Amino acid sequence: MTIFKEIVDEEFLTVSETKELLADIEAERALDEDRELPYELARAVEHVNRFTVLEPAEAQDLVDQLQEVEKVDEPTAYKIANLLPRNRDELRSVYAQQRYSLSGDELDEILNVVAQYA
Repeated sequence: MTIFKEIVDEEFLTVSETKELLADIEAERALDEDRELPYELARAVEHVNRFTVLEPAEAQDLVDQLQEVEKVDEPTAYKIANLLPRNRDELRSVYAQQRYSLSGDELDEILNVVAQYA
């Protein structure tokens, strides 16, 4: 007998939003003295603390502005908001698995939006 797992729901989050959620979980676990923080959770908290640059509201505004750009879909907007690429090469790496490539003008348009927040 095979047990299959199915995706029930999927939601994209920025690193800033994830940091808030993990902080809540960490605070909840800190109240219970007998419960330790699992290794994976501790590493996730460390990761978001190290790489969070924007406030959650700013990150969501960035995602919204990126989605207004023609070739930026929702998952890509969240990737860009999390990575905050500073140049064309970094931005091209986000689009490396896409079936299309962006022109220099399109890359610059996206980088201009990111530059407002970074």
